[in-house]
Amino acid sequence: MNPLIEGIAAPLPFSNLDTDQIMPKQFLRIIDKAGLDKGLLYDLRFDEHGVARPGFVLNQDAYAGASLLVAGPNFGCGSSREHAVWGLQQFGIRAVIAPSFGEIFYFNALNNGLLLVSLPPGEVDALLARVSNTDTADAKRLVVDVMAGQIRAADGWTADFTLPERHRRMFAQGQDMVGASLAQLPEVERFEAAHWARHPWMKDVARTVRDRLDAGRE
Repeated sequence: MNPLIEGIAAPLPFSNLDTDQIMPKQFLRIIDKAGLDKGLLYDLRFDEHGVARPGFVLNQDAYAGASLLVAGPNFGCGSSREHAVWGLQQFGIRAVIAPSFGEIFYFNALNNGLLLVSLPPGEVDALLARVSNTDTADAKRLVVDVMAGQIRAADGWTADFTLPERHRRMFAQGQDMVGASLAQLPEVERFEAAHWARHPWMKDVARTVRDRLDAGRE
């Protein structure tokens, strides 16, 4: 995975935008992940007749193809539906920048490779004002450098952010939690071998007990 995320950033200046709003319940009746981009922020993007709301940012030509969102605090709060993360990714969103995130949503995003960047509220407010400026095309374009921990704009504006080293490595290498765990398989195997060497009587206890019970029934 390219550790640089570059593209148009769309402003979503809402506080407490929850997962029910990000992915409404009627789009959860699926047996796979396909088609969730159609449900993303549906009640904000469309009216009760299914007609696109022209005033909503993601329906505007200036933000067509946006790959980043700049949002208000507590983004992704509410229920634990992972579909909210999948819908954002299917829509083309690769990173969300906000002052804070719902805890479950944060780890759902991490597990699926959606980058979440936390900045102080004042910096997010300034960034929202910047990307809301549709008079200058470059104002809406940002680069998120995962390895450097920095957000950059074309005019030289920057903001620094931190990520735990494990999370940074996962994004840089395109890994989910399973992939990150499998990368440590040699260490796991070494620990396992040392553990059984120290405690050989504990190995296969369940199988040994079951074999004895089966033998007693004969």
